[in-house]
Amino acid sequence: MYLGKIVEVGDPRSVIEDPRHPYTAALVTSTPSVSRRKPPRFPIAGEVPSAVTIPPGCRFHPRCPLADAKCKSLEPPLTGEEDRLYACHYPLEPGSLWKESGELSSGENRI
Repeated sequence: MYLGKIVEVGDPRSVIEDPRHPYTAALVTSTPSVSRRKPPRFPIAGEVPSAVTIPPGCRFHPRCPLADAKCKSLEPPLTGEEDRLYACHYPLEPGSLWKESGELSSGENRI
């Protein structure tokens, strides 16, 4: 949940191990780990917006590295698979959080 809106729902293990929403990915990678000695791969930049003046579009867009004009103007619906839902115009590709390259990628082509 981010600023009072659900951003991802599913089996807890699958959400933590393979998040689809950038905010979920940021939370997961910011958790301290004995085995992971590198800094978080998906840091959350900026300040949390005011809950009184919630930004238009996706509530996470001011802090999301994947955000574009669509995210700033159109609130994403909660969509996905039958047992996994997320509110993101550009959900992360399955497995992209833990790729060796360190690059996060969306499954959406934005051309």
